[in-house]
Amino acid sequence: MDVCTTLEDRHPLTRLLALRGWTNEDYLRRVSAKHRAMGYGGLGCRKEKMSRWTRPVRPQIPNEPTQLAMAAVVNIPAYEVLARGWPHWVLLALRDRSAVWDAPWSPEGTIHALDDSGGPAVDRRAFLTAGAGTIAAAIAQWAIAAPTPASTAAGRRIGAGVADRFDSRLDDLRHLDDDLGADHVYDAARAEVRLINRLLRSASYTETTGQRLYASAAEASRLAGWCAYDAGDVAAAEKHLHAALRASASSGDHTMGAIVAAFWANVRYGSATSDPRSALDLIDGALVHRGRITSPRVLTMLHIRRARAYSIAGEPTAAYRAIDDALTAYDSGVPTGEDLPSMYWVNAGEIHQAAASAALSLHDPARALNHFTAAVTHTDPYDAEKEPRGTAIYLLRQASAYLVLGDLDGTVETARPAVDLMGGVNSARGNSALAELRTDLARHSSTPVVKDFLNETA
Repeated sequence: MDVCTTLEDRHPLTRLLALRGWTNEDYLRRVSAKHRAMGYGGLGCRKEKMSRWTRPVRPQIPNEPTQLAMAAVVNIPAYEVLARGWPHWVLLALRDRSAVWDAPWSPEGTIHALDDSGGPAVDRRAFLTAGAGTIAAAIAQWAIAAPTPASTAAGRRIGAGVADRFDSRLDDLRHLDDDLGADHVYDAARAEVRLINRLLRSASYTETTGQRLYASAAEASRLAGWCAYDAGDVAAAEKHLHAALRASASSGDHTMGAIVAAFWANVRYGSATSDPRSALDLIDGALVHRGRITSPRVLTMLHIRRARAYSIAGEPTAAYRAIDDALTAYDSGVPTGEDLPSMYWVNAGEIHQAAASAALSLHDPARALNHFTAAVTHTDPYDAEKEPRGTAIYLLRQASAYLVLGDLDGTVETARPAVDLMGGVNSARGNSALAELRTDLARHSSTPVVKDFLNETA
């Protein structure tokens, strides 16, 4: 399911004209002038053209020269028109993406980013992923941004009880994401962002309550980002995670910021256009302030993500050292006290699953299988019942390790329960892992056990 299906009823072109304050006639005159200047000749300006282009049923698609002239009016490059098609390129003119990325790290900048994060979803091709320099700048700004003072708005006074309710609602959403998958939770997370942001903008509250609300906004946007990533939409995920990092800075909660950095790092190294160096920038930027991270499990998670980034970068020594750091952080910190409710999933079994995934990326399938086994046999094991989506992904990786070692029976035996789990929780990441395994198995399709599996999962 595409998590970025349009919620806005109006055609993108209609929305563009409303944003610019142009009438249909104004716009058509501009397009006509540009059409002639580009050497395409005259273009009629009858307003019926607009209604034909934007009608909801069987709309007329402007021809290519007309679209190029339309795009030139709003400074959209021709290659975007040709690559994205009608009307998707129009979405690029609806939002100034750089204005969100470049906004000051202040309460106003955070609210602007949260507006963007919780606003109407649009076609995923309207968003652009962040560059490496943008990522490095964001984590540097996060480290020095000042928390937000008390609200001076004249709106209704809200207190700690409201912040408590948001904590409870977000806890429910996290567990629903585990149980149902991203496509069911994405819209709900974005709705939380909108509601919290409305209070931040218009309500009155103390400094303490305000900072808790910003932390809740960070977690809601972080969850929306994770859902977008799990559904395969990297650019939308980065939009949400950028807003989450800003909100965490406004909250003054470095632990919340470290959580966002860890999830954003996962997106950077885990997407098709893998960028482990930017992932390491995020993680290292958070670890610089480890003294202000109050959760041992969050520190553990940072080291886990660091191991995965190094493994994808092809650096085994650094990757395995990071696994050792994760085990040390967990063993020294977690058993001695309470931790954040949101970090319930970080345990010894999770560390071994990450170690196995790192070893697989480093082309060491035997080591990977040892860690996959340890993940479920440890006295503090990975909880497959609470994590059906994660379990499916890890089982598919384990099946890949068996395949590299030439054990076709082990491959299929391990992959089958993963397919069963995926029937209950939708995940683009899981679907991608299965598709990759099927591609690798195709060269063994003459083997009966493989042939049966490929037929079952076709």
